[in-house]
Amino acid sequence: MLFFRFELERRGIRCADEFIPPYREAARRLGLTNVDPAPKTFEGWIYEGRKPQKIFRRVIVEMLGYSIDDLWSEVPEGAAPDFVPLVSTSPIAPHVEPGMDLNEMKRSGAMAVRRARNYVLQSDRERLGDNTFPLLHDQVARLVRDYPRLPLASIWDDLLDTQDQVIHNLETGRHRPSQLSDLNFMAGVLAFLVAKGFNDMEDREQARTMSLLAGAFAKDAEYPGLMALVHGLQSLIEYWADRPGDALFYAQKGTALSVGGDGTVGMWLLGLQARAAAVLGDEETVRTANRQALDRRENVVPDDLDRLGGLLTYSKEKQAYYSVESEALLKHGDAELAVQAELAVRGFSDPENPYWAFGDLAGAQCNQALVLLYSGDLDGAAHAIRPVLDLPPTYRNNGIVVSAQRVRQALLATDARTAVVARDLREEIAVFPPRRPALPVGTQR
Repeated sequence: MLFFRFELERRGIRCADEFIPPYREAARRLGLTNVDPAPKTFEGWIYEGRKPQKIFRRVIVEMLGYSIDDLWSEVPEGAAPDFVPLVSTSPIAPHVEPGMDLNEMKRSGAMAVRRARNYVLQSDRERLGDNTFPLLHDQVARLVRDYPRLPLASIWDDLLDTQDQVIHNLETGRHRPSQLSDLNFMAGVLAFLVAKGFNDMEDREQARTMSLLAGAFAKDAEYPGLMALVHGLQSLIEYWADRPGDALFYAQKGTALSVGGDGTVGMWLLGLQARAAAVLGDEETVRTANRQALDRRENVVPDDLDRLGGLLTYSKEKQAYYSVESEALLKHGDAELAVQAELAVRGFSDPENPYWAFGDLAGAQCNQALVLLYSGDLDGAAHAIRPVLDLPPTYRNNGIVVSAQRVRQALLATDARTAVVARDLREEIAVFPPRRPALPVGTQR
């Protein structure tokens, strides 16, 4: 028996209904919301020994007071466990030091940093000074890195505030001529992120408008790579809006702009071409685009966008994910493709990897489920998509929801659609879209 199950039973907890109240209280202490596991997820932990995903682990540790490794260790039959509680996190023992909770300390500290930063930004309003520029650069770089790793709700206000600050410095003209191009570059990157945010919230009209503004900033920055990147975003918006013809048009338009560039944006645009063409059933374009992307990888030289990382670079891991997706959209499934799908998922298995992104991991897992379905492996598909269905609502952006729904549609077409596993999975995916917006009402601007 796992120590996790032993400890829960010792506390009289044997089902999800008994588990959720103390779990929510632990999440509240950590300042987390909307991180409840589904009943089947809890049952997988306690009865099948599945280790929880990272988002759940902090809460479980806070609730039970033991490390996740100890909790997922076997307790020898008939033996008393001798695991040592984590005093600093255990709800059944006092903190080592009296006073403020660690998370409260972090929140109050973040407020102090924000206040000091705003003071420096305000003090430089007469002219964009030596203090403001590095701060804006750091803010933009942090947002680019954080966007694919965190729920949108946690960075949205910072994203909009930083965009306001950059645009303010542009519109007041209190900058040196040598700073103008750099400000426009930052404004273009921020508009790119805001447009992506609207798309993830399924507000496509605002996403399209903001992408046009991102393009205008990129043009004023005289940076062809950023202009190509914006066309990629426009392709992405139309792809998730189920307008593959438009998605292919923007991807090809961006590819033409990226010719001669050595960064990874050109490969991303080819990957976008392949995915859009796959929805259209154009296998020849899929093969050509994927082959060209592989060829370009041989000679890639990171540019300013790649150095920022995050959403602005097209990693090998993401390229593998896109390639498998284009094949899955063509409804292909065989042993070789199943291996590629597994490798694409493994590419995003380590959250410490700088290219890790929760959306790309979920997309790769949905693609793996599709490939396994087309290979005739229903149980394997159900296992592959399980982590996606366990995601808390704040992580279920538009792209993840659409990817999950593709699996549901494929289940309807499979020969095993009447099987209990297929029926249960279809029903679970049907209610997967969050019932509430991805952002709290107060943060939607």
